[in-house]
Amino acid sequence: MAKLYFYYASMNAGKSSTLLQAAFNYGERGMNVMLWTAAIDDRPGFGAISSRIGLAGDASRFDATTDIEKAVLAQHTKTPLACVLVDEAQFLSKEQVWQAASLADKAGIPVVCYGLRTDFQGELFPGSAALLGIADSLVELKGVCDCGRKATMNLRVDEFGKAVVDGAQTEIGGDDRYIAMCRKHFNEARAGR
Repeated sequence: MAKLYFYYASMNAGKSSTLLQAAFNYGERGMNVMLWTAAIDDRPGFGAISSRIGLAGDASRFDATTDIEKAVLAQHTKTPLACVLVDEAQFLSKEQVWQAASLADKAGIPVVCYGLRTDFQGELFPGSAALLGIADSLVELKGVCDCGRKATMNLRVDEFGKAVVDGAQTEIGGDDRYIAMCRKHFNEARAGR
């Protein structure tokens, strides 16, 4: 029976590289997969899915209006899919998460989602909240804080490296804008210590 999986972690925990490794493993066995990522990250020079260790892969892009289930089923009709892999799953809508569940339940296609659990204020993203609620399997990937403890939080910083405590939930950036931290150091940074 196909399942809906959610692999979640802080930034810089290897979510994209794990996804790309899974795609490679399927391909090596002659199986077809479909990769998805959020269209919101349109920075120049970025591949559809890319990891900090240099792996990259082409992917379909989703936004709030994308019917992922319809697009996957259209592809599955042409070329049977062994799996669907979704990067940046925190940006999925609740409806899109239910579409992913439908792909697993009705079409028998496993869907593996990778994303952040929380934003820079410690709040759940809508896609992550839906995945935490309905996924068949939840897997936490481990990031590391500078102190060596498990990083579970994503600190947003300004151009001077100071903590940002207010703003829009989504702001695209990498190591220049976000630092993965344990909860203790996240709270201390936000308090200005």
